[in-house]
Amino acid sequence: MKLYGTPGSLYTAKVRSYFLKQGIAFEARAFGEPRFVKMIVPRLGRAIIPVVELPDGQLLQDGSDIIEWFEAHAAPRWPARVDTPRQRLVGHIFELFGGEGLLRPAMHYRWNFDAANRAFLCHDFAAALVPGAPADVGEARFEAAERHMRRAMAGFGVGPQSIPQIEASYWEFLNLFEAHLAHAPYLLGGRPTLGDYGLIAPLHAHLGRDPFPSSLMKQQAPKVWRWVERMQSPALDAGDYGSPGPELFPDDGVPETLQALMRFIARDYLPEVEAFVSYSNAWLAARPELAEGVNGLERPGDRVIGRARFAWRGVEIEVAVMPYRLYLLQKVQDAARVDSGGDLAALLQATELSKILTLTTTRRVERREFLEVWGPAPPETRP
Repeated sequence: MKLYGTPGSLYTAKVRSYFLKQGIAFEARAFGEPRFVKMIVPRLGRAIIPVVELPDGQLLQDGSDIIEWFEAHAAPRWPARVDTPRQRLVGHIFELFGGEGLLRPAMHYRWNFDAANRAFLCHDFAAALVPGAPADVGEARFEAAERHMRRAMAGFGVGPQSIPQIEASYWEFLNLFEAHLAHAPYLLGGRPTLGDYGLIAPLHAHLGRDPFPSSLMKQQAPKVWRWVERMQSPALDAGDYGSPGPELFPDDGVPETLQALMRFIARDYLPEVEAFVSYSNAWLAARPELAEGVNGLERPGDRVIGRARFAWRGVEIEVAVMPYRLYLLQKVQDAARVDSGGDLAALLQATELSKILTLTTTRRVERREFLEVWGPAPPETRP
């Protein structure tokens, strides 16, 4: 089995960590190798990672979908899925927040500290994008990728006016996660679950691996850095906690330190969720004849339908609106529908996250043929 990605890719980090923890054998392959470019990308319809190629040639794409597939087909050693309603919901919330809500600090700390990071990034990107190429070719390819990523950074709301808030937000998150990890090696107790794999994406690939932010993490939050290291081990690797077993917190528990992290998500990320749901509904309302099974964009492989502005930590920022984020948000809401009892409502109220279940778009986002597309229109809006 092959895993196509890059060592510094946020979304590849999520899948790699899952495979390592489950003892799933894989061969890491570079995003830029000719076979991927010539044979895999045409099947996907766009150049995107991570991609898993199974031994029978079947392709899986997207970290969340890849984990779902292996949970259903591979009898995982330590399941990422949780059967109890509160902890299951928490896992999906942190999957959404980890992959999407930490993009601002991930991009800021990667691309705004060139003195510490740039030489490392140049080597890292060149090795993945043009493996085996001469140094000058690798540098030219990195420079092109760098320009693209710096433009993308602005689409995540990173700019001169927001940098102080981004850094304050990240330090607050690190301190809260550090406090939680004082009591347990993983988010929900003795083994990694879906939320851990969501968080490891930015906390390893960007914030725990690039030179400048990794040094900050080690100094400011050594338990978080140790968790990043632990998430790369095939074992539970929790000797510093007295080697507990893989059990989760008893009685579907969500301790106060974890609830504090959820309140942080409510304050820090829920405004963005509201903004991109509102923008998406307005975008859909302007396109009542949009067919089912398409994304409505001129190039089907594109991911951004527009940009939304909103107030965040006292400044106004603008972010790219990607239907993929709605896809992960729907997973949170679907998890709540499995068991929507009073315990879930009480937990969300206590953590100021009740609104996360009501922020819905008029049409669902589906993934078909490796693309995010719009599902059927509600009956009353169909032409």
